Amino acid sequence: MGVTGPPGPVMDRDEVDRALARLGAEHEAIETSLLALQDHAGRRLLEGAELTGVTKERWTSADASITLLWAYFDAYSDALRSAREIRSRRRWSSREDLVELTELLRGESVTVAGSATATANAPTLHGNSGKLSEQFSLVTLVDRMNDLYASSLDMVVAADAVWSALPARIDLLAAELQRTRRLAHSVGVRPGEHPAGDDLERITRALTSLRERVISDPLAFWRHAQGSSAPGGGKPDTTAYDREARALEDVRREIDAVLTVRQDAEARLVKLRDVLSRADRTLAEARTARGEVLAKIAATEVPVVSGPPTVLQEQLATAAEYRRHAQWHRLSPLLESLEEKAEDELLRARESLTEVTAPLAVRAELRGRLDAYKAKVARHGLAEDPFLIERYDAARRMLWSAPCDLRVAEQAVLRYQHAAAELLGAPRVPQQSGPEDRGGPERE
Repeated sequence: MGVTGPPGPVMDRDEVDRALARLGAEHEAIETSLLALQDHAGRRLLEGAELTGVTKERWTSADASITLLWAYFDAYSDALRSAREIRSRRRWSSREDLVELTELLRGESVTVAGSATATANAPTLHGNSGKLSEQFSLVTLVDRMNDLYASSLDMVVAADAVWSALPARIDLLAAELQRTRRLAHSVGVRPGEHPAGDDLERITRALTSLRERVISDPLAFWRHAQGSSAPGGGKPDTTAYDREARALEDVRREIDAVLTVRQDAEARLVKLRDVLSRADRTLAEARTARGEVLAKIAATEVPVVSGPPTVLQEQLATAAEYRRHAQWHRLSPLLESLEEKAEDELLRARESLTEVTAPLAVRAELRGRLDAYKAKVARHGLAEDPFLIERYDAARRMLWSAPCDLRVAEQAVLRYQHAAAELLGAPRVPQQSGPEDRGGPERE
């Protein structure tokens, strides 16, 4: 082999036999790994795929590495076979044999011829691709094969993991998308007519583009695990897929809302008509009450009662029209808006009635207070007292006459209360400043 001497001390027969056994075991392990890599489904897919982007770049390098791996393995096999032949010449190897074996097993005795096609893209030969051949020791050659194998397997496993995970999930989502589109079409949710229809079109385009990119450039969707050096350490990046899945779920919820409208549209329309009818009747009652208050109560500001908003009735008629023409996608948002507005309108009508009838409530409270004190006086045997009768009659005439001045009537009631309190020996009723004080008599 043209060597001047063995590297280091000459190995004895036992050392040679142990080294050959170890190298033989490594040879079997490397051969098994290379054959598994050769038959790996991911590698076969990579060979036949039209790749783009980072995957194309890395597969060019990995393919060259795999080719180089086999060249290294063949050289390793030849060297191991030569060493076994030398050892098998005689039972007790001569010193010349041991020197030759030491050089073969420990020295840089393995020559690997360089090749433009095999070495140009191999990452571990960076800077050496111009050489016609390289010299390795068997240990160095094993380390080089391990490095090439790990980098190649990492690329193959990552691509295969993405291809195994994402396209199938995208296809399932696309099938769900098609079912959703058919359902959306049946309820009138179409592109250009409803935002959900436009969303379905966008999701369809996004999924088609995503699947094409996943197939041609799977490594663009691979996320390496932090701190992991094992081949294939990581997981597929499903960010883009998850985003479209969430968008489709939002559309499904919108379609479900439209379906709900289709199923109970008539009941909701009936309820809406009832709520608006109650609001109209309450406003009509408030207008009637306002006329009564103006006729029966003097010196009181009574708020004006507005009429029912015609816009709600117009929108209700529009909703009924949508239902007749099965335009559920238009009916859904309109009903939701109308239901909220109708409840607000009923609440406004009730508040108007309460405000308008407040003076009548004050008068009723004063009447009740006056009669309560009269009953209390009668229980104490003072019903025939002339002074109390005079005060009572004065207050009663004011409260039961029209129009009634509430402020004057309240003062008359207070005077009757004070007179009754003095005769009964009770504490004097405090003066009150206006109709807002509604305190009644103390009950026995």
